[in-house]
Amino acid sequence: MNNSRITFASICLLFFMLWAPLGQYNFLVENWMRIGIYAVPFILFIFFSSRTEQTEAVFSDTKLISVFLLLAYIIHQFEEHWIDIFGNQYAFYEYFNTLFLSILGATDSSVILLSREAIFVINTSLVWLVGIIAIWRSPKHLFPLLAMNGIVLVNAISHILPGIFKQSYNPGLLTAIVIFLPMAIAFYQKVLFTNPGIKLQVITSIIWAILGHIILITGLLSANWFELIPELVYFASLVVWSVVPAFLFNNYSPNESTIIDL
Repeated sequence: MNNSRITFASICLLFFMLWAPLGQYNFLVENWMRIGIYAVPFILFIFFSSRTEQTEAVFSDTKLISVFLLLAYIIHQFEEHWIDIFGNQYAFYEYFNTLFLSILGATDSSVILLSREAIFVINTSLVWLVGIIAIWRSPKHLFPLLAMNGIVLVNAISHILPGIFKQSYNPGLLTAIVIFLPMAIAFYQKVLFTNPGIKLQVITSIIWAILGHIILITGLLSANWFELIPELVYFASLVVWSVVPAFLFNNYSPNESTIIDL
């Protein structure tokens, strides 16, 4: 069995252990963002300790950026779902439900549109899974990294625009402005400057990220507002969409070492 198959099997096992009902689910639903933060130094240790003279050039560009994007998102999840700038815990849960239920004109305050289970699956699929695929596929396959960058960019906009419109803070806004927006724009600019032929992939990655957010919202409405589908079907759609980048543009082979120079 080659390294690629071993890595793929390891990724499948990792997310099976996250999502399968093995007695850990309730704990993870409440604590996944804490686990992400605590995992940061281990991710960095594993990444940098695996560097060799033969791989140093590779680790200096796309694979390193993949790690940085995932770690940036984990920091964003800290503000968004663990403790926001006002010290509120799991603040996005209440913010999102209050905002969207008011938009929908809900009169029943007991209605929960965005469940904590949904938050857990959304963040571990559209973020963690996509980020790990990006790390795994770089530098031979660039699109998963571009897709991860697209998620970062679109999510930043989804925080910034409501903040401007409502003239108020929302959980995750600070890291969206300070980390997400400049990082995402800088990476896309560098990629396009050093490799103009990758423009279609950049555009597609942004479209993929926008569609991911559309699936996120419409799936929630279908499952928890209109009750058209079970929430598990919604979760499955998120997972399927998260693995799509692994199959797009995988035959495109630019000179990856020239894509970005840190």
